[in-house]
Amino acid sequence: MPHPVLGILTLYLNEQKQLEERIIYQHMISEGRKLGLDVFVFTPMDVIASKKKIMAMEFDPIQRKWSRRLRDFPNMIFDRCRIQKGYRFKQLLNFRKNYGHHVFLNRPLRNKWIIHEVLSKKENFRLHLPATKLVTRISDVEQMLKTTSVVYLKPINGTGGRGILRIEKLKNQNQFYIQGRNQQRKIITPQKIHAARLGSILQNWDMKDSYIAQEGIPVQLPNGRVHDYRMLVQKNWEGQWELTGMVGRVGASRSVTSNLHGGGQAITVDILLSQWIKDREVQEQVKRKSEILGIETAIYLEQTYGALCELALDLAINKKGEVFLLEVNPKPAREVFARSGQKDIYRQSIIKPLEYALWLFRQKQVLIKAEVIEESF
Repeated sequence: MPHPVLGILTLYLNEQKQLEERIIYQHMISEGRKLGLDVFVFTPMDVIASKKKIMAMEFDPIQRKWSRRLRDFPNMIFDRCRIQKGYRFKQLLNFRKNYGHHVFLNRPLRNKWIIHEVLSKKENFRLHLPATKLVTRISDVEQMLKTTSVVYLKPINGTGGRGILRIEKLKNQNQFYIQGRNQQRKIITPQKIHAARLGSILQNWDMKDSYIAQEGIPVQLPNGRVHDYRMLVQKNWEGQWELTGMVGRVGASRSVTSNLHGGGQAITVDILLSQWIKDREVQEQVKRKSEILGIETAIYLEQTYGALCELALDLAINKKGEVFLLEVNPKPAREVFARSGQKDIYRQSIIKPLEYALWLFRQKQVLIKAEVIEESF
């Protein structure tokens, strides 16, 4: 009997057909083979519609080589595509439209603003959301700065810390401190400006894409670096949501974000949390609250948008132990666990979507058999 087949859907990064997560895919293919799951990688560009086939990318764990082979459509599709600008993303949208009837482990979520609005409808989530506003004009930012001392400007579709600006109102009410990263993730030179210049600075900031203004939670360590926590929740081999792991991230010097791609450092949650909050009981409460928040968020967003199999949540925790949900990422990276030395959690983060895919396949088979039996009567 042939093994069930999982196709990992991704996008090429450039015209040389480079893949962003090639190493992760190699691990998934290797682990899938051990579980009895046949895994290959493809992009919308690799679909041959006239033949109803895919020119799939396959990896041989023994030879350590990639190759291509014409394959049938897989039993299930794991969508790992992130937002891009250009024709490749348009191809993805067409693929989702034309092949949406296939079995997907996960469906796309919406942008940061819409997710914030959706979560805001529930009181238990509102307690964990920083004040957030869609920026339609510069006065929206200026208005928020009247009620909070720190505001972050974030692209609603941004990833990796690109295009984020941090504005801090100084004790001298006529001055602001501005720092951030441009669209290439490069740290811009921090500067102190007079309030009268804020409008012109914002006018010149690259806001071609829509932005949100978000209340800044105090997360600066004694050394001045910002920190936050990345939580990964995934479905397990029984189709149930559970916490896979949580890890701390400390940003690079002068960085407004903690992203690893921007020079951040990964640290185990116990070490970082113990440096931030001294009370051991509060530390444990924070971890329990975070886990509950992560799982409840995943369940609610899946009910709202359709199938999901994993989510990453970026959390800020203040000195009181209050937990704030900064962002939800439906296409999470995994290397943060390897970078913090948590090899077992890193491996689990790779295996769980495969185990869930097998569970989903078996559930579909049971339904098919039940329909056949029903039709025979």
